[in-house]
Amino acid sequence: MEFTKITPEDITDNMFKAISKDWMLITAGGADGLNTMTASWGSTGQLWGKNVATCYIRPTRYTLGFMEENDYYTLSFYNEKYRKQLNICGTQSGRDIDKVKATGFTPVYANCGAPYFEEARLVLVCRKLYVDEFKPENFVMKSIDNWYPEKDYHKVFIGEILEVLKK
Repeated sequence: MEFTKITPEDITDNMFKAISKDWMLITAGGADGLNTMTASWGSTGQLWGKNVATCYIRPTRYTLGFMEENDYYTLSFYNEKYRKQLNICGTQSGRDIDKVKATGFTPVYANCGAPYFEEARLVLVCRKLYVDEFKPENFVMKSIDNWYPEKDYHKVFIGEILEVLKK
């Protein structure tokens, strides 16, 4: 099945469910090397007059370096039959295994060079607009810090959605 381009406004998925329950892959890099990770934290919406997608990555994740080194990234979503592969991408490090080989996913590249996988059903191609790190002194609800026993605060990436690809 081929991808077709749609507008962000034409996404029919419940993004709360797609991100938190179905999971997504955050993928960055290029033809010379990429990494991907499963995530269940993120959002979509409007900011600075642009359609945006937000994702969060802990500093220990191998994917973080790929996100920092590249201007573009993708968020991709899959059918339930790929749950095992998504689990591999969320529990194994790209430092230790070749995730593409381990999952059998087929890398393809957006016009901007951002990688995603042919097996996806929905892909958001994003250009980084803003990056920051969570700062514990800014947690209004102090119990949020309980999510960080190792003090490994997430980096937040806000990206403009350049393309939406759907099967």
